[in-house]
Amino acid sequence: MNPSTESALYDIVIIGGGPAGYTAGLYAARAGLKALLISGASTVSQITVTDLIENYPGIPAGINGFELVESFRKQAVAFGLECITADVQTLETINHGEKKAWRVLTDSRTCETLSLVMATGAYWRQLGIPGEEAFAGRGVSYCATCDGPFYRKREVAVVGGGNTAVQEAIFLTHFATKVTIVHRRNRLRATGILQERAFANPKIEMAWNAVAEEIGGGGGVEWIRIKDVVTGATRKIPAAGVFIFVGLIPQTTLVKDLVALEKDGAIIVDRDMKTSTPGIFACGDCIHKSLRQVITACGDGATAAYTAQLYVEDLKGEAY
Repeated sequence: MNPSTESALYDIVIIGGGPAGYTAGLYAARAGLKALLISGASTVSQITVTDLIENYPGIPAGINGFELVESFRKQAVAFGLECITADVQTLETINHGEKKAWRVLTDSRTCETLSLVMATGAYWRQLGIPGEEAFAGRGVSYCATCDGPFYRKREVAVVGGGNTAVQEAIFLTHFATKVTIVHRRNRLRATGILQERAFANPKIEMAWNAVAEEIGGGGGVEWIRIKDVVTGATRKIPAAGVFIFVGLIPQTTLVKDLVALEKDGAIIVDRDMKTSTPGIFACGDCIHKSLRQVITACGDGATAAYTAQLYVEDLKGEAY
C-alpha cells in the first residue's frame, strides 16, 4: 500500500521530536502557521532517556528528560501544532504552483511544505574497538537510564569524561557495586557540580589517562581492557556492563545532498538557523555548535521557527 498523501500545503514541517523540534513547533503554531512535526518512529530524542534534568531554568530538579519533552509537546499541541510519528525516508524539491516547496515522504504518508526545519538530533558515537559491536545489547550500552537496572550488585565501566558520562556514572551507582570511569585525560570535562558528586561517591573509581582497547567475555561482557596513554601499559577491568559516552554524531543523512555540512556531518547554519539552501532551516544537536544542552536546543528551535515564518510570509507576499 502506498503512503497516503496530504494534499494541503504546510507552511512548515519540522522533522524531529526533541526540545528543538517541539520549541520550533510551538513558535510556528503560535504564529498561526500551518505546521506539522514529525517525530521518528524508530528513533528517540537523546534527552528522553536522561534520568535527571536539573539545569533547565525554572524547572525544579527531579524531572527526567521524557517528562520535560512531553510537557513541550503538550504545550505545542495546545497551540495547534499537528504531530505524527513516522520515519522520514526522503525529501524532494518541488514546485507548488509558482512557489518552491518540499515533498516529505515518510513510511506512512506524504506531505508538502513551503519550509523545512531539521531538528533530527544526534546519536552516540561508537568506539570502534573489538567486542563493542559483538556485545551490543549484551553488556555494551549507550543508555544508562535504559539498561542500568540490569546491573544490580555488579561492576560496570563508563567510557567518557563529559557531562553525560559523569551524570550517567552517578546514576549507575544506584545499581552497581562499582563504577569505573575510563577517561583519556587526567581531568574530567564535566561541569564542576557533577565532578564534585562523582569524586565524593565511594562507588566511583577513576581510570585516568586511559583509553578502551577491547571488550570481552563469554555469553555477556565480563571485562574491558584499557591502555594507559602515558605509559602504554594495559590492564583488564572486571565489568559486566560497559556504557559508552564519547560524543555525538549528527543525524543528517536526510539532507546530506541538500545543504552544506561540516566534516562531522553537522549542518552548517548562520545565527538565524538558515542553512545553505533557502527554505531549509536547522536547530538543535544536528547543527554545528559548541554546547549541546536542552536550553540551547530550545533557543535554536525558536529562532529557526521565527526565521522560517519570515521566509514563508515573504514567499506568500505577506511580509510585513
